[in-house]
Amino acid sequence: MTAAPPPPSEAAAPVDLHEGALEALRELVGRDDAVFHDGQFEAISALVEGRRRALVVQRTGWGKSAVYFVATLLLRRQGAGPTVLVSPLLALMRDQIAAAERAGVRAVAINSTNAHEWGDVLHKLDADEVDVLLVSPERLNNPSFREQQLPTLVRRMGMLVVDEAHCISDWGHDFRPDYRRLRDLIAQMPPSVPVLATTATANSRVVADVAEQLGSDGAGTGDAAGGPARDDGGDGVLTIRGPLARTSLRLGVLRLPDSESRLAWLLSHLDELPGSGIIYTLTVSAANDIARVLRERGHDVRAYTGQTDPDEREESEGLLKRNEVKALVATSALGMGFDKPDLGFVLHLGAPSSPVAYYQQVGRAGRASESADVLLLPGSEDRAIWHYFATASMPDEDRARRVIDELSDVPLSTPALEARVDIRRTPLELLLKVLDVDGAVRRVQGGWVATGEPWSYDADRYARIAAEREAEQQHMIDYEQTDGCRMEFLQRSLDDETAATCGRCDNCAGVWYPGDLDEGAAAAASGALDRVGVAVEARKAWPTGADRLGVPVKGRIAPGEQAGEGRALARLTDLGWGNTLREVFAAGAPDAPVTPQMLEACVRVLADWGWSERPVAVVSMPSRSHPQLVRSLAEGISRIGRLPYLGALEPANGGPSGQPGGNSAFRLAGVWQRFSADALDVPAGGVLLVDDLADSRWSLTVAARELRRAGATSVLPFVLALRG
Repeated sequence: MTAAPPPPSEAAAPVDLHEGALEALRELVGRDDAVFHDGQFEAISALVEGRRRALVVQRTGWGKSAVYFVATLLLRRQGAGPTVLVSPLLALMRDQIAAAERAGVRAVAINSTNAHEWGDVLHKLDADEVDVLLVSPERLNNPSFREQQLPTLVRRMGMLVVDEAHCISDWGHDFRPDYRRLRDLIAQMPPSVPVLATTATANSRVVADVAEQLGSDGAGTGDAAGGPARDDGGDGVLTIRGPLARTSLRLGVLRLPDSESRLAWLLSHLDELPGSGIIYTLTVSAANDIARVLRERGHDVRAYTGQTDPDEREESEGLLKRNEVKALVATSALGMGFDKPDLGFVLHLGAPSSPVAYYQQVGRAGRASESADVLLLPGSEDRAIWHYFATASMPDEDRARRVIDELSDVPLSTPALEARVDIRRTPLELLLKVLDVDGAVRRVQGGWVATGEPWSYDADRYARIAAEREAEQQHMIDYEQTDGCRMEFLQRSLDDETAATCGRCDNCAGVWYPGDLDEGAAAAASGALDRVGVAVEARKAWPTGADRLGVPVKGRIAPGEQAGEGRALARLTDLGWGNTLREVFAAGAPDAPVTPQMLEACVRVLADWGWSERPVAVVSMPSRSHPQLVRSLAEGISRIGRLPYLGALEPANGGPSGQPGGNSAFRLAGVWQRFSADALDVPAGGVLLVDDLADSRWSLTVAARELRRAGATSVLPFVLALRG
């Protein structure tokens, strides 16, 4: 906030509305001299006086939350009902509630972590003691919430706010498909209820898409050119779009040859980065591994991913805000809306897949400080990781039709449906959400039903999404390689017509970051990335629904037929050996014998295993894709460990069928009774079972069962790679 005179748009507003809004703003920010940024009061006036629908696209730190909190207070004073704020992330909800309390706004949340508080929240809503109700987009389609609470809320709602509204747009359909449902909600609302959508990251295409979702054909919207865009006063969506330049950020890109040198740079220079900050990675395993290595070298850091326990995530956020840790090593789970005004740096080990995502993440830094450092260390593996996530989330027509065909008007739970279609749980849940938004299926009490509505696969839409993603990925590569101003490049990528050179980035002002690697740090990075050995958890129970596929098993696997806990050389997503293994298992890569270096690393895994019963023989799996690799690995282990190699299990009944990626019941059906140990002289002892890749682990489970039934007292699986 500044102490400048109010702009003309404020001065022309009714004095009582402006004065009330300004009083609420000053209470919110705790400053008696605060005034509105250009466009803030215009948005508030449009919502409170005009009961309009508005889209605010402004840089991080501009004060978008001030707009909806001040508007809420003013609407409530006029007798309006509570504001419903759709918010995508728990960390964001926590910050929004804290900001609301500072402004005297009574805010409560309903989300997956506070089910024990829902009764109190609903009681407060009934008593009109809530000013803002924060909900996730998924909550809008929770059957009980949708049928019992939502109709009443729609009737009483004073304002709807959609935060991080770029998630509405189709580029983000796989992150939050439920955002697409908001258009249906808006259509149910009385025209007199104002709607506000806010985001810091949107190009012109996304702006037009969001405006259309808010119920406008785009008429009356415009882009900023030196200040907020203003429409002509018609009935369309008021779009207020300001310049996105972040003058506090000093951007840079440091290209290093490999993962080892990037980690060595971090070990060498983390303490030199200002204050505390965020180190972003592209995968969960990378975040965990890097955090572990940094802690081992004496750095006070924590890992933060979508798999981190919610209580631990909240604790870590607090430690970072209080500067009690140097950094959180995080995936994109720590992103939108996380509010630490004095965050000193944001560093990326690996690049996000688009300038939009990158701008969103670097926007965490320098929100209330004169300077913050932003450095990108791109990796050669970035493109492969982008491709994996893009293809894993894209809906598939054949899968979609299988799901629809299995559903009827009788509810079917997700686990029950999983047993009928060859789709794993996570992609199945995503696909169900997409089909729900499309109107083909519906979530009800007890599971999912088919609506009977006609459904067609929108191939053109998904082809457009794929093409847009490829273009965004190329823009990110262009950002890394540009010799022009980096902030200007990001602004132009977001269609900001005010883009101009920043004078601060490494291309404008020269390289500001060190490029040397400490010798001790380089050795530590090399040792960390050469670390080997990942546990392969043994299956203990048969999957639900296997009997429907002709596999006569259920419940727990008999102890005498189970595999023991196994080991893998590394995960495919690991920073060290993962890079080598991704090349081995890349599509089209030739089958070849194991290299001496890889065999030596495997021997180190075996030496560190610490098994309770040392194996007395080696058996290999009958690999369909890498027979040379698996056999040479088994023979190499046999030779070095002086254990007899009994040969490979023989394919039976036509051998294994099916492809990676299916769910457990189908994967089990594809390998059930497809391996035979009849030709092997299995000893009464432990057997080391060698394979190339562990994915669902059902091949290893069934093979271990055959070996146990043939006389082995234990079976210890050993694989080169663990997927995920």
